[in-house]
Amino acid sequence: MLSVLTFLPTAGAVVMLLFMRKRPAAYKTMALVTSIITLALSIYLAAGFETGSGGFQFVEDFSWIPSLGISYHLGIDGISLILILLTTLLTAVSILGSWNSIKDRGLAFFISLLVLETGMLGVFVSMDLFLFYFFWEIQLIPMYFIIGLWGGARRVYAAIKFFLYTFVGSVLMLVAILAVVWWYAKNGGPLTFDILTLQQAGFSGSLAIWAFVAFFIAFAIKVPMFPLHTWLPDAHTEAPTAGSVILAGVLLKMGVYGMIRFCVGFFPDVAVKAMVPVLILSAIAIVYGAVMSLVQPDMKRLVAYSSVSHMGFVTAGLFTFNQQGIEGSVLQMVNHGVLTGALFMMVGFFYERTHTRLIKDYGGMAKPMPVAAAFFSLFVLGSLGLPGLSGFVGEFLILVGVFQYAKVFAVIASVGIVLGAAYLLWMYQRTMFQQADERWLSLKDLNAREIITLVPLVGMAVWIGLYPHPFLNLLHAPAANIMAQVQPYLAENSGALLGLAGSFFGGF
Repeated sequence: MLSVLTFLPTAGAVVMLLFMRKRPAAYKTMALVTSIITLALSIYLAAGFETGSGGFQFVEDFSWIPSLGISYHLGIDGISLILILLTTLLTAVSILGSWNSIKDRGLAFFISLLVLETGMLGVFVSMDLFLFYFFWEIQLIPMYFIIGLWGGARRVYAAIKFFLYTFVGSVLMLVAILAVVWWYAKNGGPLTFDILTLQQAGFSGSLAIWAFVAFFIAFAIKVPMFPLHTWLPDAHTEAPTAGSVILAGVLLKMGVYGMIRFCVGFFPDVAVKAMVPVLILSAIAIVYGAVMSLVQPDMKRLVAYSSVSHMGFVTAGLFTFNQQGIEGSVLQMVNHGVLTGALFMMVGFFYERTHTRLIKDYGGMAKPMPVAAAFFSLFVLGSLGLPGLSGFVGEFLILVGVFQYAKVFAVIASVGIVLGAAYLLWMYQRTMFQQADERWLSLKDLNAREIITLVPLVGMAVWIGLYPHPFLNLLHAPAANIMAQVQPYLAENSGALLGLAGSFFGGF
């Protein structure tokens, strides 16, 4: 089942390439149908998933390259499943939202989106390090072309910057993978790349520290964490709308997912020692991203910097290593994907009509486009954490988790929430209201296709905001597993960690 889910998008892309090259209507329809079937399969997986089980389900395990200990090993837990659902939803939404916006080389664009979906899904289902790295690299290629071929005026610069940052992270990850596999084999274990086997290896000493650092930097680039974030605003600003939606909605989450699987899964003792530094970097990212968003003249760049701030909440919640923080972290990944993806989609719809993203060029857009203004307001309010919408649930759980660990970090994170309300509401007020710009009075409101594109995102935002239980139920067992991994080391180091945090902030 997981193999079908993972490779179905690529199968659809092959059909488009072989039989529909000269028929735009046909290959667009094929891309959309393929993405919808993939979404339906992910929902079918969720329906058959046993939420009370802490192990991996729908497992496929076959020997692939036995001489190197490499297997074709797939499986999912609650964290994997919730990110798979997010991936399939946003891919379908992105294809429908890009229906008329891609004027050149449309076949290559939609093929790139489907191949990208296979790469993302493969990352979330892989239980073998070699297979994980294989899919990790696959998703880099189509996103590079999506930015570089269909992006804005500085698309080549943004694509190369995205590639170089991600490639450096990939090299570090490869070195760390080879190091842990070599260490395990050297210390009496079989040659294997199996993730579950290596999680039981008990890595220690300098190798554990340096391998943790290599994995962490690789994933921190992807998140991206401060100060490794500088590729993100350029990539978001220049990418086409679908590229920005997928980049913010899914690709950033792969970094946190990697931290869960490898930084915490392989090296729980080192992860506990890294709590305070990671929480400090997360707190800086929350405030820095929000302040940078306040001064951005470009709507898309503003939303891009808001991702730096919101992902700071995600990493902070994970490294509290308590139930509320971990569950809030994963849930906030979904909330950020839905709401920030929706904001990028709205900016794209506005840009198609006005051909500008500068906030100063807008004004009074609510008059000619009241439906768009209504959707935009809902996504803005969700992103700033309004109770009743999904953004509130994730941020609340994270703040509860952070508060349990160290109140000072919770206070700093709360400042980020206040600043988030400031830059989002100020952007909405300047674009939708104020004095109406006469150039936009004749603009057409959202059409039926665009409304259909946004409705699933509205549904997710309201559903999680009002009734998050089904999603949190998926996360109880995986969060408990993470806590069980770190608990022995957490008890040993809690006093020293809090002392380090107090001395750091005492300096101010």
